Amino acid sequence: MHIEYMERALELAKKSEGFTKPNPLVGAVIVKNGRIIGEGYHQKYGENHAEINAFNSATENVSGAVMYVTLEPCSHYGKTPPCANAIVKKGIKKVVIGMMDPNPVVSGKGIEILKSNGIEVEVGVLEDKIKKLNEIFIKYITTQIPFCILKAAMTLDGKIASYSGDSKWISNELSRRYVHRLRHRVSGIMVGINTIINDDPLLTTRLDDTDGIDPIRIVVDSKGRIPLSAKVLHGNSKAKTIIAATEFIDKDKIKAIQETGAEIILTPPKDDKVDLCYLMKELGKRKIDSVLLEGGGTLNFAALREGIVDKVNFFIAPKILGGREAKTPVGGQGIGLVRDAIILKDMEIYRFGEDIMIEGYIL
Repeated sequence: MHIEYMERALELAKKSEGFTKPNPLVGAVIVKNGRIIGEGYHQKYGENHAEINAFNSATENVSGAVMYVTLEPCSHYGKTPPCANAIVKKGIKKVVIGMMDPNPVVSGKGIEILKSNGIEVEVGVLEDKIKKLNEIFIKYITTQIPFCILKAAMTLDGKIASYSGDSKWISNELSRRYVHRLRHRVSGIMVGINTIINDDPLLTTRLDDTDGIDPIRIVVDSKGRIPLSAKVLHGNSKAKTIIAATEFIDKDKIKAIQETGAEIILTPPKDDKVDLCYLMKELGKRKIDSVLLEGGGTLNFAALREGIVDKVNFFIAPKILGGREAKTPVGGQGIGLVRDAIILKDMEIYRFGEDIMIEGYIL
């Protein structure tokens, strides 16, 4: 029964994907006499945590009940009071926890409060699934560096556009809808300046069934080549735009970009380009916990080479374009020897109509 109730808590946690960042996704279920009498999840950053929402939904007195919660109850004051104290006060007799809080500052302290007040605690139910759900939070809270997902869509023969530059559309509508859900979930979306110059994208989230949140737009533009007319500088989105440049950018161009409302991050030059590792640290300081990289081949290779990518989502459409000049998802100089290739682990394959998506983590 532990697994059944934790599965329910996990499903509840998924409901708030995109709304709690940079906080984790958490669900809670209260069980008494073999029945669920309360359940809740952390719905939005700054609002009640899952445990409190579960208490508020309870249909009867929770004293003597068992609580199932995907993440260790918090023990510190943040936007809300400690949930561990509320559990003690409500008279819960046992707490089953999916995973401990990965925050090294507070990890284990919530469990300690529960145990010291005579509450039985069990930890580790569905832990692997819960860790995957909160992979963004885990990376960010332990390193202060954003979790980075590299997304690309290509044909069966590995092309992201035809030799003429046409790329609409490589992937199908179902695949593109999933990408917009990814945009909704992450805090930032990153592209290179060539994408802006060639495509002039909005980089917004467009979903039919929910109000998607636009990610912060991040443009890697070492020399400040972005046109002042670019859509990312003038859209109606509430999300801001960040231009990542180097000392090679003209000071007058910096002022002109800032006058549009965009922010400039200057990084030390690395091979005359933006230092991506430095940039990711700066983004982390701004509470950007995750970045969806939708760059072209040059930026994608640079990101992989610099080790900032955690996960890849490669969509493959059953189409063949060919062409020696047709672009591929990863370009740049490339890797000289096959034995030095970047390897993926923990791969999964998903279907989106006739498209397939390969998801994997950088080894």
